Amino acid sequence: MNAPRTPQTSLPPLPEREEIALLEPFEGLGLDDIVLVATRDDAERAATALLAAGVVGFDTESKPTFAKNEVSTGPHLVQFATRETAWLFQLHRTDCNEVLGALIGSEALRKVGFGLSSDLSLIRQKLKVEPRAVHDIDDEFRRRGYRRSVGVKTAVALVFGQRFAKSRKATTSNWASHRLSEAQLRYAANDAYASIRVFDALQDNRSR
Repeated sequence: MNAPRTPQTSLPPLPEREEIALLEPFEGLGLDDIVLVATRDDAERAATALLAAGVVGFDTESKPTFAKNEVSTGPHLVQFATRETAWLFQLHRTDCNEVLGALIGSEALRKVGFGLSSDLSLIRQKLKVEPRAVHDIDDEFRRRGYRRSVGVKTAVALVFGQRFAKSRKATTSNWASHRLSEAQLRYAANDAYASIRVFDALQDNRSR
């Protein structure tokens, strides 16, 4: 006689915006844990640390376009984060772009983030490199049965029961600026940092 099937566990519902607003804040990286890559030496040090980590949070930022038919010249910033530190690469610092391109194209460095399709298209156009070992965390939620797209804010609320703050002012700020504000640095770094934290939590959950 066949053993009875275990009933499929129902998925927790995705939290709505109003519910997320009531949660305790997600603690991100502070400025002391954010490295703005300024020189080729900085880039090499970042590459050593990132490759040693093996898996990193990944995202990009581009100066927003507002005019009709305006073509984006992004990305203007590429960010990676481990569990302790974020490294931000500004693409106007062209002496760092060879190292950046090697990281993006590396099979040895797994890069995880949310909604990366447009980011990857812009990277291909601007850096002329094919991104490899890139994992969109939204695909993991789809595999688990969620039909709606899950962005970083919803994922942090679902996985940690915390509110990930994203400033609209920072989102629409000038990411092509050579001098980024502290708010921009925190925003960019923590997009990547939240990604690696969510990815780790999902992997831990899967292994139980």
